[in-house]
Amino acid sequence: MRKDGSLIIQSDNTVLLDGRHLTSKEAAERLARFADLVKRPGDLHTYRFTPLSVWNACAAGGTAQQMIDTLQAFSKYEVPMTAASNIREWADRYGKLCLRHQHGSMTLTVDCEAARSLLMDKKAVGDALLRQLSDNVWEVKPSERGRLKQELLRQGYPVLDLAGYHAGESLKVALLQETKSGRSFRLRDYQEQAADLFYSEGNVHGGSGVLVLPCGAGKTVVGIAALSRLNCATLILTSNVTSVKQWKNELLDKTTLTPAEVGEYAGPLKQVRPVTIATYQIMTHRSSKQHEYTHMKLFRERDWGLIIYDEVHLLPAPVFRMTAEIQATRRLGLTATLVREDGCEGDVFSLIGPKRFDMPWKQLEQQGWIASVSCTEFRVPLTGTYAECYYQAAPKGKLRLASENPNKADVVQSLLDLHEDKQMLIIGQYLTQLRQLADRFKLPLLTGSTPHHEREMWFNRFKAGDVRALIVSKVANFAIDLPDAAVAVQVSGSFGSRQEEAQRIGRILRPKPNANEAWFYSVVTTGTKETEFALKRQLFMTEQGYQYQLVNWSESMEINGEQAQEVAK
Repeated sequence: MRKDGSLIIQSDNTVLLDGRHLTSKEAAERLARFADLVKRPGDLHTYRFTPLSVWNACAAGGTAQQMIDTLQAFSKYEVPMTAASNIREWADRYGKLCLRHQHGSMTLTVDCEAARSLLMDKKAVGDALLRQLSDNVWEVKPSERGRLKQELLRQGYPVLDLAGYHAGESLKVALLQETKSGRSFRLRDYQEQAADLFYSEGNVHGGSGVLVLPCGAGKTVVGIAALSRLNCATLILTSNVTSVKQWKNELLDKTTLTPAEVGEYAGPLKQVRPVTIATYQIMTHRSSKQHEYTHMKLFRERDWGLIIYDEVHLLPAPVFRMTAEIQATRRLGLTATLVREDGCEGDVFSLIGPKRFDMPWKQLEQQGWIASVSCTEFRVPLTGTYAECYYQAAPKGKLRLASENPNKADVVQSLLDLHEDKQMLIIGQYLTQLRQLADRFKLPLLTGSTPHHEREMWFNRFKAGDVRALIVSKVANFAIDLPDAAVAVQVSGSFGSRQEEAQRIGRILRPKPNANEAWFYSVVTTGTKETEFALKRQLFMTEQGYQYQLVNWSESMEINGEQAQEVAK
C-alpha cells in the first residue's frame, strides 16, 4: 500500500478517487483523459474507463502505457491485472481496422483475427461488403461506409477511417485581421490548435472529428477557422434560430463572406447558399410519423465540402441516420461536453468522428479566456401544504412538487439583493414556477413560445444594461450570447442532465472586466429526489475541476453580512 496514493483501481474498470488526498487534483486531471466520472458521493469520486473512453484517448494521441502509468502513479494499491489488461486490449483494437481508398475502390483492412471472424459471420456487417480481396482485405460499398463503422463499433471494434473526403463545391473564404465591426481579430492559440487538429492538411486523419471547448471559449470561431482552411461550401446545423443568427453575424463580421453567400434555413427563411445555416428542429420536421422528413433533402441541395454540427451532443437520431449516408463529406462536431443522456456517444464517435481536441475548462479559466465561476447549491426545505402533497404524490409528481417548491423564491430574492450590481439569469424547467417568479419580481419571462423578435429585444436590452435580470426557460440552455451575465440561478432542471448543467453554467462564462468572476447557484429541495438529480447534474462540472459549496437554507434565512461574503467567494 502507498500512503501517497489517491486512487483505488478495481477489477471491474472502476476507479475510486479520494478527493481529500493531496494528489487528487492531479490524478483527476490525468484520469479524465481516458475515464468518465460516474458518481461522487462526498469526497469519494467514482470513475469508469470504457472501450469508448479509451478509444477517444487513443484518437487524441494517448497510448495504453500512458493510461496504465497514470493508474500506477496514483494508485494506493497494486493495479489489478484485469484493469491493465482491458486497457491494453481496447487500445490495441484502435487502428486495427482501417478504411482506405485504393485502386479506385474503398477497402477495409482488418489486422485482427476476432474481427475477421465477425466480418464473416455478422450479417449486418456483411451487407456492407462487396467481396473479400485477400485474407484481411474486403471491398466496401461506399454508400455503407457510415453504417459499417457504426455496426463494427457496436461489436467492439472501432474503425480508423482513412478513406478521405471529396472536396465539395469551391468557395473562397478568408479570415479578416480586422472585423467588419472595426475590431482587431486573430485566433487564440487554442482555437488555432483545435482548427489545425481537425484540418490536418496532408494528413489522412484530418477531416472528421469533434472539438470540445467550454461555452464562451469561441467554438463558433473555431468552426469558421475550419471553413476558411477548407474553402468549400458548408452546411452548418445548430440548435435554434438564435444560434443561426449568431453564426451568420460571426461569419459576416470575421470573414470575407458576403450576405449573398450566407443563407438562413430556419423559420420562414429557406435560403440555400454556399454557406447555409439550419436548425436541427427544421431538419427533423415532418407532418406525421408516416411521412418523410421534409427538409432532409438539404443535405443534398449543394455539393457540401464540410458539414458543421454545432452542439453535437444534441444531434437527433434522424440526422445521425442521414450522416451515415454522407461519410465522404468532411464532418466537424462542436460541443462543450460529449455527454449524451441517451447513451449515443458511440454514434458520435463512428459517424461524426473521434474527439480531436478537448480543452480543460480550468485551464482556460487560468488563462483568463473564461470567467472564474463559484458554484453553490442551496438546499431548501419543503413546508406546509406542499410537503403534505409531496409525500402523497406519485414519483413523477414528487419531482415536480420538489422542483416548484415556493420557498425557492426567497433564495432568489436574497440572491437578487446580494448581486444587485450584477446582471443575472434565473433559469428553470417549469413554466408555472417561472411565471410566479416573474410576477413576484416584476421581471421579463422568456420561453419557447416567446416570439423570436421579442426575445431579441429583451436580450438586447439586457446587453445594454437596461434590464438587470431575465427569467428564462430552456431557451437559454444553448446559444445565447449575453457576455455581461455574471450570475445564474437555476431553480429547476431536466432531471439529472449533466449536459444541461454545463450549458447553463456556460451562459455566464464569457470573460468579465476587472476580477473576471461569475456565480452559479442551484436551488434544490432538501430530502427529495431533486437532491439526487442535482448530484448527477454536477458530475461533468466536477470532472472539470469545479466544486459546489453546499448551503442549507432555513425558512427565516437571509443572505447578508459575513455569510454573503462567504457565499460569494
